[in-house]
Amino acid sequence: MKKYTLLCVGLCAAMAFTSCKSSESAYKKAYEKAKQYDTATAQQEAASSQDAVVAPVEARPVTEARVVDNLDNVSVRQESVQLISGTGLKNFSVIVGSFGLISNAEGLQQRLKSAGYDAQIVKNADKNMYRVVATTFAGKEDAVMSRDQLRATYPDAWLLYNAQ
Repeated sequence: MKKYTLLCVGLCAAMAFTSCKSSESAYKKAYEKAKQYDTATAQQEAASSQDAVVAPVEARPVTEARVVDNLDNVSVRQESVQLISGTGLKNFSVIVGSFGLISNAEGLQQRLKSAGYDAQIVKNADKNMYRVVATTFAGKEDAVMSRDQLRATYPDAWLLYNAQ
């Protein structure tokens, strides 16, 4: 009895494993379907490239190249600000701090004044921010040099062009 049971279990297992095989015809059908899809895609691409209209390229002489004015690649923010405390602004200013509270701006202004800078406070009404100006210059080159020196102490120093 045990032999027959063992023989039946083995026979059932063999039949189960052999029936799980995929047939060759299934692979062939999948291959043919993929091949048809590839040829259809290639034909659509060929048809769309034939219908495309390409505009002619206009050749311009090199003498017509436009020159960019910002040769020094220094970024400058342009904001409309009002002087709150200080002697007055020129065209370009070096900003070393921006605060929402005027008391914080006044504290930084006092530290800068004690370090020998003519620090000023301006307000950007659009953003409701108080900007602390360490130095101010008429020309951009001087402002860039001053900003680079101040970045040793104030790494987030940036240039402001007063839009007024």
